[in-house]
Amino acid sequence: MSSERPRFLDDLAGVAGGAMSALVGLRDEIEAMIKARLDEAIRRLDLVRRDQFDALVDLASHARTGQEAAEARLAALEVRVAALEAGAINATPDGQ
Repeated sequence: MSSERPRFLDDLAGVAGGAMSALVGLRDEIEAMIKARLDEAIRRLDLVRRDQFDALVDLASHARTGQEAAEARLAALEVRVAALEAGAINATPDGQ
C-alpha cells in the first residue's frame, strides 16, 4: 500500500496542475471575451479615445488663439480704414 500512496499523490498533483492550467486558460479566454465586448460597445457608442480627445482640445485651443488674433487684426484694420476714409472726406477739393 505504501507504493500506492506516492502514485496517488503524483496523480493528484497532476490533476491539480492540469486544473490550474485549465483555469488560467479559462481566465485568459474570459478576459479576451470581455475586452472584445467592451471594445464593441465603445465602437457602438461612438466614443473617442483619450489621446484623440486631447488632440482635439489642443487643436481647438490653437484655433481659438488664431481666431482671437484675426479678430484683433480686423478691428485694427477697421480703425485704420475709418481713419483713412475720414481723411479722404476732409481732403475733398472743397476743403483745399
